[in-house]
Amino acid sequence: QLPLVESGGGLVQPGGSLRLSCAASGFNLDYYAIGWFRQAPGKEREGVSCISSSGSGGSIYYADSVKGRFTISRDNAKKMMYLQINRLKPEDTAVYSCAASSIAYCSGPVVRLVQYRGQGTQVTVSS
Repeated sequence: QLPLVESGGGLVQPGGSLRLSCAASGFNLDYYAIGWFRQAPGKEREGVSCISSSGSGGSIYYADSVKGRFTISRDNAKKMMYLQINRLKPEDTAVYSCAASSIAYCSGPVVRLVQYRGQGTQVTVSS
């Protein structure tokens, strides 16, 4: 069983919304910082958001490119993390993957020293 599995990607029109989900298994999500990356064709992977563990204060960071449109959340009891994406733009088209690190606090939108990463889910924004 894979430690992180994403779902919720798809094709959406500009201005639309999606909620990406990531299910964790095999480790205790409570103690991990978690977040999301994305990689568009021909571009480097970009960290879009990170949320610290609850024990580390639960601080949240977003990349400037997504602030005000993306919302990250976690449900430790359900071993789930989410990324709500609103007002989608064509430049948001990418493979989105979730990640987790035992460095439990975030200092920016990039999850550091990733220990677990999902295989990704495709988000395509097009009319």
